[in-house]
Amino acid sequence: MKIVMLGAPGAGKGTQAKMISEKYGIPHISTGDIFRANIKENTDLGKKAKEYMDKGLLVPDELVVDLVVDRLAQDDAKKGYVLDGFPRTIPQAEALDEALAKIGEKLDYAIDVDVPDENIINRMSGRRACVSCGGTYHIKYNPTKKEGICDACGGELILRDDDKPETVTKRLNVYHEQTQPLIDYYTKAGILKEVDGTVDLDAVFEAIVKILG
Repeated sequence: MKIVMLGAPGAGKGTQAKMISEKYGIPHISTGDIFRANIKENTDLGKKAKEYMDKGLLVPDELVVDLVVDRLAQDDAKKGYVLDGFPRTIPQAEALDEALAKIGEKLDYAIDVDVPDENIINRMSGRRACVSCGGTYHIKYNPTKKEGICDACGGELILRDDDKPETVTKRLNVYHEQTQPLIDYYTKAGILKEVDGTVDLDAVFEAIVKILG
């Protein structure tokens, strides 16, 4: 089962991807995680990716495609995977399709978690991240026991630059311009499925399970 998650930044597709991964026993492959690992290890790629991410811009295709294709070749992805945050553009989608075709594979589903922009801006500006362990919380939906302190490791929580309302608005504009066309791309391919992302997490997941079976 090879799945691509679509949806604007903050639509909750990452959370759904994790739940799919656990239920179906396939890896959740997030470009964000690949980038963060590289940024943490301060690799050249990480430094380059960070420059773009800090400005709320998308990381260029060639940086991303190689990383992802390499990750899909690993043993744990043999049964399938759920891709989160990639592809983001038509050229990336085409590059992925080509890479999969070479090994006689193709995607099974593209699932779009649909949420209006204003919901996303409110959602993301409430997110907080731990500076020590990277854990994420939300002041309204998933607060910590002690305000400003990570439940897991006791580290300090911050509002990340890319969750600030002005950066979120910029990211949404970039999303609509570059990523929205993917919805048409996967509709034409006959694999697009849409779910309402404004309902609660479990209801969104229930809708996805109905699609995947």
